[in-house]
Amino acid sequence: MTKQIRDSKKSKPKIGRPKTTGPGEPQVVRMHDQQIAAINEWISIQATEISRPEAIRRLVDIGLTAHSKPRRPSTVLADRAKELATTAIEGIIDPSMPAEERAQRRRRLSKGPAEFREDRVDQPKAKK
Repeated sequence: MTKQIRDSKKSKPKIGRPKTTGPGEPQVVRMHDQQIAAINEWISIQATEISRPEAIRRLVDIGLTAHSKPRRPSTVLADRAKELATTAIEGIIDPSMPAEERAQRRRRLSKGPAEFREDRVDQPKAKK
């Protein structure tokens, strides 16, 4: 009788979770068909073939490490808001007033009452 020696390189792949994922907790997530299709498409773009759970782990890591700046209103919207505010203020101010007093009232109306200025998020805080 001869013993069979197995070549370690030709052994069957082990079944189950890969050792690289660690002992994390399993999470059950319900996904829509469009999301699954997008994940499958992302997997097909990758250089190496990976499983869907591994792809989801990688995408979560990418999403958690991405740093995005808070959104600011676009300049187009801000310009339009200024235009509308100017039109509204011009309708309030008496046109028979001198130009200097109209400009002063316009500034006062656009700044708002003193008690509300501290709450405005679009203006820098006043120095005390």
